Amino acid sequence: MRPLRYSINVTLDGCCHHEAGIAPDEESMRYWTAEMQRADALLFGRVTYEMMESAWRQPATGTWPDWMGAWQIPFAETIDRAKKYVVSSTLNGVDWNAELVRGDLEQAVQRLKQEPGEGLFMGGVTLPLALADLGLIDEYVFVVQPVLAGHGPTLLTGLRERIQLELVDRHEFRSGVIALRYRPTRATA
Repeated sequence: MRPLRYSINVTLDGCCHHEAGIAPDEESMRYWTAEMQRADALLFGRVTYEMMESAWRQPATGTWPDWMGAWQIPFAETIDRAKKYVVSSTLNGVDWNAELVRGDLEQAVQRLKQEPGEGLFMGGVTLPLALADLGLIDEYVFVVQPVLAGHGPTLLTGLRERIQLELVDRHEFRSGVIALRYRPTRATA
């Protein structure tokens, strides 16, 4: 069974808005590229899918936009070519190498996890909360930003039950960012 890995940037006060942390640099982009390469597919909710598509989909011209530095291109190429699954009840269709996930969420994600492969990568806010409540997340990666945001969406707000985690890896960046990798120590209800 391939593991479901939830990865997200989070500030010290728990904010997980994509603009709340420090701007990505070359080192962090290498890290995120490697994280995505550990997976066979990406699992997103509608909001995260649309945000990622607007930023990282290769233009029809085949040329990356001028704002993108050479150090961002490996990440852009990785996410652009990745297989994507999108959980949405409002979208009628998706493209960008994606397919819609419909029906019972727990059953659908269990089916995806049963497929052979190295893993599923998931980001976002709403979908991870639902899957954490279902006990379907096998690994949590919190990339902790040395920032106090003071406002914005917070990590896993509304979680029904406490999930005990065990630290399995830690990576410190020159910028002061720390990536913490955890696995649940027990199943959740």
